Amino acid sequence: MAEREHVRVAVIGSGFGGLGAAVRLRREGITDFVVLERAGSVGGTWRDNTYPGCACDVPSHLYSFSFAPNPEWPRNFSGQPHIRAYLERVTDTFGIRPHLRFDSEVLALRWDADRLLWELETASGPLTADVVVSATGPLSEPSVPDVPGLDTFPGKVFHSARWDHDYDLRGKRVAMVGTGASAIQIVPEIQPEVRRLTLFQRTPAWVVPRADRRISHAEQWLHAKVPATRLLRRGLLWGVRELQVGMFTKRPSDLRILERLAASHLRKAVKDPALRAALTPGYRIGCKRILLSNDYYPALTRPNVDLVTSGLAEVRGSTLIAADGTETEADAIVFGTGFRVTDQPIGRLVTGAEGRTLAEEWKDGMAALRGATVAGFPNFLTIIGANTGLGNSSMILIIESHLNYLIDYMRQLEILGGPSHKAALDARPSAVGAWNRRLQARLARSVWNTGCASWYLDAGGRNTTAWPGSTTEFRKVTRQVDLTEYQVLRVPSTAGSARPAAEAAR
Repeated sequence: MAEREHVRVAVIGSGFGGLGAAVRLRREGITDFVVLERAGSVGGTWRDNTYPGCACDVPSHLYSFSFAPNPEWPRNFSGQPHIRAYLERVTDTFGIRPHLRFDSEVLALRWDADRLLWELETASGPLTADVVVSATGPLSEPSVPDVPGLDTFPGKVFHSARWDHDYDLRGKRVAMVGTGASAIQIVPEIQPEVRRLTLFQRTPAWVVPRADRRISHAEQWLHAKVPATRLLRRGLLWGVRELQVGMFTKRPSDLRILERLAASHLRKAVKDPALRAALTPGYRIGCKRILLSNDYYPALTRPNVDLVTSGLAEVRGSTLIAADGTETEADAIVFGTGFRVTDQPIGRLVTGAEGRTLAEEWKDGMAALRGATVAGFPNFLTIIGANTGLGNSSMILIIESHLNYLIDYMRQLEILGGPSHKAALDARPSAVGAWNRRLQARLARSVWNTGCASWYLDAGGRNTTAWPGSTTEFRKVTRQVDLTEYQVLRVPSTAGSARPAAEAAR
């Protein structure tokens, strides 16, 4: 059998997490790595999501790498094309292209305990790696509900993350299913073009004003010529969000001030009492993701828009039937129903040391040590793993903290493995358990656990998504690897599987 290509590190995904990992590895002097990307270009979720109005709800100067500032952001909240262009620029600036392997979807990963390496099957061929970094991200696999009769619908059906730009919505009767972050950007964009827009809303969202504006050329020039001004802008954006953390994690009742702001925003835009009541949430703001928009509510007041305050329950041909019995005729269905966050599909592809897949390990809910490693899956690290999500700040801050952890992990392997690199770290089950018990205890008093149904919670009602602290705290707890939380694995001198170093020494 032909020898597989071997690399020191295989990175899966080329969004913010994957490209950030590649940059940090190169800076550390590690160049023997590949970035496996299933598509034909970089960008991750910012390549896949091209729906009308697609933009970030975190200010651009905070939603970018600290090591790759962009003084030329055109708006406070820049759109998808500018974010994707930024990632392309990062790829070129830091010399990542030689490491990229496009059209290389990962089909399977299996840990070889005898050789202390990962065997990977990809669409472009097999390889092995000492370390695998999963940077597939939580927003990579669309979630489409299993609606009875959907296969009988004669019109067009697609998810917001797989927008069909060849299909013209103009003059069509369009059903928008979902009222999350994507839907509130899509609705105002397509409302003027479609003949009829029907919005299926299971639960109303809290929506606050979006403080967006064009960043002037003078500001851009100043940020380019005087970097301190750019740092100050980023620092202020970060600081305001850090000050808010306590309200989300410890004192949800303090969020009433935001509720009043959101309620006022709704009153000003929607004069119809019945429509306003239908759009008013009955849960604490922050329990579900807080949405930002200035034009969502006005769009819902237009004469060609209908709000159905119930989920889509059944499809009979071109007739859509809501859970409350409301019937609607449609030519197209757009699902703005989010992503598979708590049951990430890559879990089915990864087989660890005990022969179990990651999905099997997580059958009762995701759990990872410091959001990065899982017991029984040596030398497998996740960027943005379990319980690393933020409700009020930039995920790039979490990514950069995980990159710090990755780099220290690689340094520890260098020390432990010596010239042969033949060492692996396997998170101790006791460490993973202790870490997650502490997280769950803290999450119990957070706003995300106050009773609403959201993507922060898995099917069992457990919060496996949110981080119950500040970004400062997360950076502190991921600054370095604590070896007492790991078993050190080495290839034994005699035949047999690798054993913990302490066991092998006996």
